[in-house]
Amino acid sequence: MHGGRLGRTGTAAHRDPSAVIWYQQDLMTSLAGKVVAVTGASGIAASAALRFADEGARVLVFSIEEGECVALGSKISAKGAENHWVAVDLRDGDATEGAFAAGHARFGRLDGLFAVAGGSGRRFGDGPLHELSTEAWRSTLELNDLPAFHAVRAALRIMLGEQSSGSIVVISSVLALAPSPRLFATHAYAVAKSETLSMVRTAASYYTPHRIRINGIAPGLVDTPMAARAAADPETLVYARRKQPLAGGLLDPAEIAAAAVFLLSDQSRMFTGQILAVDGGWSVTEVS
Repeated sequence: MHGGRLGRTGTAAHRDPSAVIWYQQDLMTSLAGKVVAVTGASGIAASAALRFADEGARVLVFSIEEGECVALGSKISAKGAENHWVAVDLRDGDATEGAFAAGHARFGRLDGLFAVAGGSGRRFGDGPLHELSTEAWRSTLELNDLPAFHAVRAALRIMLGEQSSGSIVVISSVLALAPSPRLFATHAYAVAKSETLSMVRTAASYYTPHRIRINGIAPGLVDTPMAARAAADPETLVYARRKQPLAGGLLDPAEIAAAAVFLLSDQSRMFTGQILAVDGGWSVTEVS
C-alpha cells in the first residue's frame, strides 16, 4: 500500500516544547516502545503525533487528506521516529478496518489510539436547531461520530485479538459540556461531541475487565485550521481571552497533545471512563 501511503524514517529535532507546562517533566519518553495511532493529520492530531514521536512512540497516522499525511509523516520521520500513514476516509468502516490492519501489520502491535478526526459542520449548514436541515444534521454527525466509532472499533478489535492492555483517547469538545449560545450555536456539532462522551463512558465500563482504558478530552477553543473562522473574528477573539483566561485566548494544540500523552501513558493507568476538560477555564468561567 505505497504510492505515497507509507511513511519514511529519518532523524532531526522538533521545536522546543517548553511552552507546554502540563506534566512536562514527568512525561518525557513516557510512550517509549509503544505503537500509537492518530486519526487526523492537522491541528490537534498533527501536534499530538509529533509529541508522541518525541515521547518515543512509533506513530500510525490515518487521515482523509493525503497531502497532510505526507507532510506529517515527513516531520515524524525527521525526528527519527518510525511511522506509517494511510490516506483513508474514516467515515467508511471497511476502509478504516483495512487501514488499521495495515498499520498493525507494519508494527505488529497497537498500544494506543488518539481519535481526533472530525470537524465543524458549518459548511453543511450547522447552526441553531430550528434552522437545521436534516442533511446538515446528518452530515455533521457523520463527519464527527463515524470516524470516532470506526477508529475505536478497529483499535478494540486489534487489542482484544492480542489480549493486551491498551489506552484509547477520544476528542470531544467543551461545547458538549459548556455551551456558548451566542457565538457557537452549532447544535449538530455539540450533539455529535456529546455522543462521543457517551461512547467513552459506556465503552470504558465494558472494556475495563480487558484492561483497555478509554478516556476523552474536551478541548476549549484551540488554535487550529478548524478554528480559522473564530481566529479571524475580533469579537470571538475578545470572547476567547475572557472565556479561557488561563490561555489568554485560543489554546495551543500542544496543550491538548500533552494531555493525550498523559492519558495514553502508564502514568494514567488507573484512569478510565474520564473526560478531561482542557479548556483554559472555559467551562468554569462566566462571560456576560
